[in-house]
Amino acid sequence: MSLAVLYSRGLAGMDAPLVTVEVHLANGLPSFTIVGLAEAEVKEAKDRVRAALQTARFEFPARRITVNLAPADLPKESGRFDLPIALGILAASGQIPAAALAEYEFAGELALTGELRPFRGALAMTARAVRDGRAFVLPQQNAAEAALVKGACVYPATSLLQVCAHLAGMKKLSPMQGETPVALTEMADLADVKGQAHARRVLEIAAAGRHNLLMVGPPGTGKSMLASRLPGILPPMTDDEALESAALLSLVGAFRPAAWGQRVFRQPHHSASAVALVGGGSVPRPGEISLAHYGVLFLDELPEFDRKVLEVLREPLESGRICISRAARQAEFPAQFQLLAAMNPCPCGYLGDPAGRCRCTPDQVARYRGKLSGPFLDRIDLQIEVPALSHDDLLSASAGEPSSVVRQRVVAAFELQQQRQGKANALLGNREIDQWCAVDAEGEQLLKLAITRLNLSARAYHRILKVARTVADLAGCQQIRSQHIAEAVQLRKLERATGA
Repeated sequence: MSLAVLYSRGLAGMDAPLVTVEVHLANGLPSFTIVGLAEAEVKEAKDRVRAALQTARFEFPARRITVNLAPADLPKESGRFDLPIALGILAASGQIPAAALAEYEFAGELALTGELRPFRGALAMTARAVRDGRAFVLPQQNAAEAALVKGACVYPATSLLQVCAHLAGMKKLSPMQGETPVALTEMADLADVKGQAHARRVLEIAAAGRHNLLMVGPPGTGKSMLASRLPGILPPMTDDEALESAALLSLVGAFRPAAWGQRVFRQPHHSASAVALVGGGSVPRPGEISLAHYGVLFLDELPEFDRKVLEVLREPLESGRICISRAARQAEFPAQFQLLAAMNPCPCGYLGDPAGRCRCTPDQVARYRGKLSGPFLDRIDLQIEVPALSHDDLLSASAGEPSSVVRQRVVAAFELQQQRQGKANALLGNREIDQWCAVDAEGEQLLKLAITRLNLSARAYHRILKVARTVADLAGCQQIRSQHIAEAVQLRKLERATGA
């Protein structure tokens, strides 16, 4: 047989479209051609495959070899097509049987020794293979994450010879059964934070309703410490959320099976570009906001980020998705992240310090805070100050509640939201706010007064209602009351101080 047909998978954003690998051997001068819109790393497969076959003591056909990766209009990249190309050559030359090839999908990069090396995106590719009813043969290093897909039939292999022995019926590969791993990473505990009772309360509100949070305070007040403890009090992820988050991390090779089901905590440096945050590249890949999907994106030293970089966050903060458009390609990634940010009150960080350490002029302070636009701040539900503690307060402060206790209240409030509206309060639309955020008469009057005196925008009005809904859920109240409105309004007072 001079023609062999195998199946593999490409990557197009979060999708993994089917790629048919067709290998044809013809008479003529020996040559090796790969067609089908292959990138440079795919074309380099010719040398890897030739060396791997010869090292494994297979005969490399001295014929005209044509490999077609269909569909032709889908860009192909990375070395994951090495294994199916090598198997196709062996099947087309009659060195292995081709009868069972249609039952499997293959992916893996070949070393010159014939060993299989891991590739990125195995989780997304396996999920699509399951839908099409085929088993997946892939490198041993990718098997743990691929087996997390429910219903997946995964055959891990360490070398090309193992795969060939399996197809020839000489020594079958053992399928890997997917088991939900136990998370091994210990989360930072909120009990380590001394004092800052107000900030702890706001962190609990942010976790219960999945609200965005901005903390402002001088250096050393515990802003970063508080931020690192947010994932430990967030409600648990569902299986679908865990799978989607893991698939995104797998696209960049950052997924660890031991972290399955844990909320991601991403902390990019303030020198990060807009492409690093939202994603991009000639082959569109997810950025930090997508890698933090269903998790936390922490931006420390917020005004130090370039203003244009921060402005690109405005749309995904509202929509929960990001569409990356390039001249030849488009890709859409989910980006339903929780924004957590921290900043100093002025360039030196000591504005309002009782010891008078701040030497910043009003113009310097205005320019520093002016890096954050009004529309950007308008999308942050909670904005609080984290003041410095005196030495006496710090020494006398006792350890607060541990994360496990706070998380119980958060989970209870979050379950109320799921039973009532099927989503977190921060994700409510305008119609859903009218339906689920009913306010009593006294609270309505207070809200009208706040809108008039504080000159709040329509977006700020709706966000106050969503925060008040979360405060009421934490208190176990079905209706929003005046005290809930008052607390929600106070948690946006920083917006006026920054001139937004």
